[in-house]
Amino acid sequence: RQKLAGVAFIAVGFWAWSEKGVLLDLTQVTQLHGFDPVWLVLVVGGVTFILGFAGCVGALRENICLLKFFSGVIGFIFLLELTAAVLAVVFQSQVREWINDFFLANVKGYRDDIDLQNLIDSLQRMNHCCGAQGPNDWNQNVYFSCNGTHRSREKCGVPFSCCITDPADSVLNSQCGYDVRNRPTSEWTEHIYTKGCIAALEDWLPGNLYTVAIVFIVISLLQMVGIYLARTLISDIEKVNFSY
Repeated sequence: RQKLAGVAFIAVGFWAWSEKGVLLDLTQVTQLHGFDPVWLVLVVGGVTFILGFAGCVGALRENICLLKFFSGVIGFIFLLELTAAVLAVVFQSQVREWINDFFLANVKGYRDDIDLQNLIDSLQRMNHCCGAQGPNDWNQNVYFSCNGTHRSREKCGVPFSCCITDPADSVLNSQCGYDVRNRPTSEWTEHIYTKGCIAALEDWLPGNLYTVAIVFIVISLLQMVGIYLARTLISDIEKVNFSY
């Protein structure tokens, strides 16, 4: 299953790339100013495929080297996850600053990549937020900035995903954020979300702390079981080889 999951991740990643035409011109990758989610899909898919292949072939062929590689990499991934969790708790302010800078960097590249655009829109709509710290973060984007002499129709506005939508509306108004930031700040709350996505994330975590902890524990247990089974099989193979 792990091997099939890896193949699926890689297939989705290459499909997304081919749909954008990036495979036809790899230099476009370096021109993206924000984060391209396809990279994450390809990396996760590649690692999952390699682990699945090593575990499957190692078990079928009773190959000790592949089984040791399988258990070693899973153990290394577990240590990375544990280290990242500890560092995130210890260095909360630095993590918050890094997330803020990361979000702002992707705000700048909002119109440069359709996948990035959809990702930010989904994040803002699901969390009822706008920008990293607030709507004015969209000044970082050349199309939405209130500064300069550009004639973008989106000047001093925000993306539609920042808008407070009426549940009765059956058609999405993609122009609802136009000129919103030209209005007095006191009127913003009537039209758009004013909470930043960093603050929304901080509000979300305490209420879902148990869910996050359970997910982390389940993943950790699955990794431990995989390591245990691999090491047990290695031990059995070595005993059989020693008896001969």
